[in-house]
Amino acid sequence: MAADRRVGVAVDFSPCSKAALRWAVENMVRDGDHLILVNVQKEGHYEEGEMQLWETTGSRLIKNFNKDGISPIESTVCISFIPLTELSDPGIVKKYGVKPDAETLDILNTVARQKEVVVLLKIYWGDAHEKICEAIDNIPLSCLIIGNRGLGKLKRVLLGSVSSHVVNNGTCPVTVVKNFDHGS
Repeated sequence: MAADRRVGVAVDFSPCSKAALRWAVENMVRDGDHLILVNVQKEGHYEEGEMQLWETTGSRLIKNFNKDGISPIESTVCISFIPLTELSDPGIVKKYGVKPDAETLDILNTVARQKEVVVLLKIYWGDAHEKICEAIDNIPLSCLIIGNRGLGKLKRVLLGSVSSHVVNNGTCPVTVVKNFDHGS
């Protein structure tokens, strides 16, 4: 049964999302799970033609994975992911504008090795409020862990809290991890 779980973590590679990732690895991810990192970019890092092809569906097709088993398939129903092995590739990092730091990559490589977890990244473009909820349904995720930036009441009202929106609108269990070490 564990192999059927797709644990999602919303990441932007900030200290708050890193705390959520760390919490997910220590408390939620079990042997054989699939750890799906969901990253939302405000805009794509593409030439105009590529942007038209991929902006609505997220990252270009690097690996095909079946929605039921997350295993390679030959089908038109697939979701594109970036595997952990390609997250260290400078070309991929530059192309997609993701910025996984050495500590994040270490966390991911360790959990992949120790718990035999398949780690994948899915990138969406647009508004994080909507795209994270969309990812829950499209992948689909068994659960989602998301960080909390700790916005004050005024900023939360003006900007809107992504974590609050996902808790209220997501279709899977959502855990919000508070980062008490705001340092920045």
